[in-house]
Parts: sequence; C-alpha cells; structure tokens
Amino acid sequence: MRWILGWACIVAMFIGGPAFSARAETDTAGTVMTVVVADPIGPGVAEFLEDAMEKASEAGAACLIIQLDTPGGAVESMRRIVQAIYASQIPVVVYVYPSGARAASAGVMITMAADIAAMAPGTNIGAAHPVAGGGQELEKTMTDKVVNDLVAFTQGIAKRRDRNGEWAEKAIRESVSVTAAEALELNVIDLVARDMADLIARIDGREVRGKGPLKVSGAEITEITPNLRIKILKVISDPNIAYILFMIGLAGLYFELSQPGAIFPGVIGAIALILAFFSFQTLPVNIAGILLILLAVIFFILEIKVTSFGMLSVAGVLSLTLGSLMLFKGAGPEFQVAWQLLIPTVLTISGFFIAVVTLVVRAHAHRPYGGSEGLVGEVGVVKQVDGKEGKVLVHGELWQARFKDPATVGSKVVVQAVDRLTLTVAALKSEA
Repeated sequence: MRWILGWACIVAMFIGGPAFSARAETDTAGTVMTVVVADPIGPGVAEFLEDAMEKASEAGAACLIIQLDTPGGAVESMRRIVQAIYASQIPVVVYVYPSGARAASAGVMITMAADIAAMAPGTNIGAAHPVAGGGQELEKTMTDKVVNDLVAFTQGIAKRRDRNGEWAEKAIRESVSVTAAEALELNVIDLVARDMADLIARIDGREVRGKGPLKVSGAEITEITPNLRIKILKVISDPNIAYILFMIGLAGLYFELSQPGAIFPGVIGAIALILAFFSFQTLPVNIAGILLILLAVIFFILEIKVTSFGMLSVAGVLSLTLGSLMLFKGAGPEFQVAWQLLIPTVLTISGFFIAVVTLVVRAHAHRPYGGSEGLVGEVGVVKQVDGKEGKVLVHGELWQARFKDPATVGSKVVVQAVDRLTLTVAALKSEA
C-alpha cells in the first residue's frame, strides 16, 4: 500500500509541476515594473538600478521600465548600469520622461544601451562631453584620453543595439543635443511615447533581440522604490559630500579628545565618520589620501605636546591639503573633490584645529585654579598660632599651617607650598 502512495506522489509531482509553473508564469508575465531616476548618475543610483533589475528578473516581470531624467554623472557608475542592462534576463526599457526631462551626458549611454529606448515629446538627449567634478573643463591631455575612451565605449553600445554611432560620437565630442523627434529620426531611440500608457501600447508585441516578444497589454504596473539605505547612499555617495562628512567626523572626534566631556562634538563626529566610511565603500578611495589626512590630525595633536613654534601646524595643514587632493582616485575627474569646496574646507578645518590647539596650550600654560596646586599664591588669614605651627583660613576652609615668619592671629599670610593637608605660609609683604 505504501509503495502505491509513493508512486502516486511522484506522478502527482510530474503532472502538477508544469501546472504550478504555468500558474506562476501567468501571474507574473503581465507585470511591468518601473523605477524613477531623477538624479545625477552616481554610485547610489547605480546600486538602485542594479537591485531593481535583479528584483524584476527574480519576479519574472515582462520588462523593467526606467523613467529617466538626469543631467549626467559619474562615468564609472554609468558603466555599471550599462553592464547591468546587458546582463538583465528581462527586457530593459529606458524612457526619458516626463516632458521637459533630459538624458544628458551619462544618460545618453544609458538610454542607448537599453533594449528599447523611448522618449516623451518635449524631452532632449545629448551633451555628453565630459567635464571635471566641479563642472570646469579638463586640461587637453586628460580631455583627449577621457573623450576617446567614451567614444569607443559608446560606439560599442550603438553597434550592439543597431543605433546611430556617428551621432553618439558628436554628442561626446561636440556636445550636440537633439529633441525626441530628432532622436527618433536619427535612429538614436526606437520610439516616442506621450505617456506610460502610450509606451506600454507601443512596445506590446515588440521583438527584443535574445529575449523574445514583449507581452505587456493590460499589464499591471508596479513601481520599485529605493529603500532607506539607497536613499542615504544616493546623497552621501557624492565625493564632495563624503569628503565633508569625513572632515566633520575628524574635527568632532579631535575636539572631544582634546576637551573630554564635551560629548556633543564626539557624537556628531562619530556619526559623520560612520556615514563617510559607508559612502567610501562605493567610491574609489585612495588609502594614501586617508593616511595623509590622519597624519595631519596627529601633527595637530603633537603641537600640544611639543614646542615646535608652529612647524607642526604648518605640516598638518600641508598634509591635510595633500590628503584632500589624493582622497579619491578613478578613471575620470568626477571622482575628485571640487576646488570650490576643497579650498574653503581645508582652510576652515585647519583653522579649527589650530584654534583648538591654541586654547589647549593656553590652558596648560595657565596657573591652575583648583586642587592643592591652586592654593599656591593664595592669601589666607591666621586663626590660630602655636609657635611655628597653627591654622589659617584659605578660601573659606581651615588648614593646618607651618609659618616661615612670626605670625599673629588675624594677620594675613600667603601660601607658598602644599604638603598633603599642611600649608607652608609666609607673612604677606604688606603685613610683614
């Protein structure tokens, strides 16, 4: 009897398996997933899109539609997105939307790399000439290297997707930009759609090379939104933001160590450092740059302990400047901290460190006001005399005292030394 039940289970698995598979396919085949990218292209956006493509593929969605509106961004992040589009198991549609949106700079390559590239009326694409992180032009040698590399990369995209490689080269070398209608005419994109409903209708039944025809008529549209981690990463993955967080973190911890008990600067510094290191994991950080910045902090700390007549402070400022310049490395200039930010930050942080050092040095050099050492030099009143010993009142407290000079009750004395709980006093000159 048992073997009959066993065979029945096996037969049920073979018969029921395809049914379950067909049901799962029916439930998800008509699903279209979308993501909205209305930010500069950076590590946070790249990670968000990589996760979205993976999630859409695992869900068996008919396609993933990326609603794009970007001024461009980091080249390395753009390459990550293009590679993810190539590796996607489902069709990826890039839709420059809504009207007034643009796909500039890195957005050109992302749009052209899509399985289906679409734009809404009133949008534009182009202006892909590379610039430095602060928006300024590159020097000629660097420009030639970066431009030639981007041209070769974009030509490869155009050839893979059968799109206009000549126009793509002009977009990079000459910063040309075209409207949606012109992009369609030049074979830069595949279609122009008014809105999402129009886009769905136009791509339905369209054959996607290597991925079959799209079946999206009447599909349920599901938007993938970034989680809190991605939202934070999108903000702090900018090299300029990461640099500021790093500087604030070091300044806060330095202040807390030099002035224990302040608490607030230490807490802010610790949080800023954690966020900085969180963003460093997505950026091409140069270890030498971090070490130089840490060395600058050490120089400022040593200034408190060593009499260098300001030489250690100068070394700290120099080390901080070099470390800031070397903090990020990469194939493109977008990984450098902008000069407009770097110079004011270095000056501000250096001034902060030097100010704290000055305050600490002055505090150490000043005569102590509290404790037994603080009693030296204070004036007291004799309350009891027994030969060369007696008692004096200092700061409202009665102390055992040894008299170096003859004293009488009520006379004033000055404290010269403290030996445990006994004071050595001498007659005040005005009272001598």
